[in-house]
Amino acid sequence: MLTSSQISEFIEKGWIILPNVFSLDEMAQARAAFERLSATARRLRMTQNHAGSYFVLGGSQDDDVVIQRVVWAGGCEPTLLDLSADRRLLEPSLQLLGSEQCEQLLCQAHFKMPGDGVSFDWHQDIQHRDKGPGTWRDLNGRGSYVQTLTLIDDMTDHNGPLQFIPRHAVRGDAEGRIFGAHYDYAVPMQAGAHAPDIDVSAAVTVTGQSGSVLFFGPYAVHGSTANTSSQPRRVLINGYAYPGANGRVYPGEGSGRILSRSSWSTQA
Repeated sequence: MLTSSQISEFIEKGWIILPNVFSLDEMAQARAAFERLSATARRLRMTQNHAGSYFVLGGSQDDDVVIQRVVWAGGCEPTLLDLSADRRLLEPSLQLLGSEQCEQLLCQAHFKMPGDGVSFDWHQDIQHRDKGPGTWRDLNGRGSYVQTLTLIDDMTDHNGPLQFIPRHAVRGDAEGRIFGAHYDYAVPMQAGAHAPDIDVSAAVTVTGQSGSVLFFGPYAVHGSTANTSSQPRRVLINGYAYPGANGRVYPGEGSGRILSRSSWSTQA
């Protein structure tokens, strides 16, 4: 369980990272699942549904497959679905939500392989949750959503790490929402990008060892650059919503399942 100081840090900054949540052996199993997803993507070649998951694929200059993400990756790889229900992810998420149960919206595998060019501009995840009337309600007054990012590989300064803008450097509305009101989607991460509502000079680069987990809320401003190293940077993203907050149907067989303290995996 999170300590009171960790919860305060989450509220103050918008994110926290917990080191060494999962063992090296557990991450080796997760990496094997990611390798199988990669092999499947190379066979599929094009964006499509497959075996309960949705593969979002692109191409590179040498016509190789670039995996943008695998949505509801646990449909194709149950090992990852079990991981997403592990108490070490679920208990802190329920604490931060202030609820005894949650709706799992995401179980996504994100790949950043050397030279694949995958990057994400500054954005807030509320953009992906709230798509207009009837799609999202903040029922707990804290954003009603917690996202976790489990580091399958070490995340270093050079393989496309996440960067966050602390809340004190974000000039949004009362909730902390800035994108959508002023921008169609996001702000480029390049130095000097026009971003009047965020102080990009305050950006914090988050690194960590395999098995560590990031927790962040829907209004945390974040992004990531491309992988310029020779090492992969793969992460498993799980998203948990306060019961009743979500009004959309997400891709993947089994998405939107209800999890509680009585349903978590005890694989540790």
